[in-house]
Amino acid sequence: MVSTTMIEYRAVIKYVMGEIIMNTLKKEGKRLLFCTVGALLVGFNLSTFVSAGGLFPGGFAGATILIQEICRVFFSIELPYTLVYIPLNLIPIYIGLKYLGRNFTLYSMYVIVLGSILTDILPSFDITVDVLLISIFGGIINGTAISICLTVGASGGGTDFISIYFSEKKGIDAWNYIFMANIFILASAGVLFGFDRALYSIIYQFCTTQVIQLLFKRYQKHTLLIITSKPHDVYERIRILTHHDATLFRGTGCYMGGEVEMLYSVIGSEEVSKVIRGIREIDPKAFINTFKTEQIDGRFYKRPND
Repeated sequence: MVSTTMIEYRAVIKYVMGEIIMNTLKKEGKRLLFCTVGALLVGFNLSTFVSAGGLFPGGFAGATILIQEICRVFFSIELPYTLVYIPLNLIPIYIGLKYLGRNFTLYSMYVIVLGSILTDILPSFDITVDVLLISIFGGIINGTAISICLTVGASGGGTDFISIYFSEKKGIDAWNYIFMANIFILASAGVLFGFDRALYSIIYQFCTTQVIQLLFKRYQKHTLLIITSKPHDVYERIRILTHHDATLFRGTGCYMGGEVEMLYSVIGSEEVSKVIRGIREIDPKAFINTFKTEQIDGRFYKRPND
């Protein structure tokens, strides 16, 4: 006969497992939804703004459109976007599987395939004929689409994989470096098809990069200098909120001449607001100085890609 305690134990285990499964389904459902929205924006943007402006958006998408244009103009061959873009992503996908995580890469592959298919099947139409407006707003939409995917642990493929790889391994925010590399693709397009289109494409790519920098801050770092009368409590709050460490300095305040204590800590840029709120809850009078950190070298906790 099963005891009452055993029945209660099994009920608790069943409840906990049910909660874990439901939370996982909610998380993965949200992830899939965001990736779908990102892919829709990519396909819409390439079919409207990029197509209307005759732009080369940089990265693997730009390389794909450049190959399509070369085949169309010089060889009279119409290549589907999917047929070119997906094979170009095979090496980045390998990098993702090897270094960035299986789930990250699988969701990225979903975005790559869906975005490519939508680019081919969505009808092309002109929202505006002003190429400058196309370059600016097309870049904003592209940056938003990429940021949506990155926020839930995926990417739009191509140079996104490369940028994230260098951010993970080198601890640097690599998006602006990728922008510089894209200029070589745009220069090639300029030589072949005219520099007007290439220069407008640089504006498009610049807007994309700045939107990503604004919306996606995982690989950006901020340094905190905190003068507080409760350094140990403040440190515990930082550690709990971010899993990052801190260093305590003791010195003398020049104005009052009294002893002061200052904490030094480096955290992710997306964590700054919640850390400051946490510090204020402990010490409302704390003096906090934050500034952007370009690069760090040494042991630093990184939230893993799954």
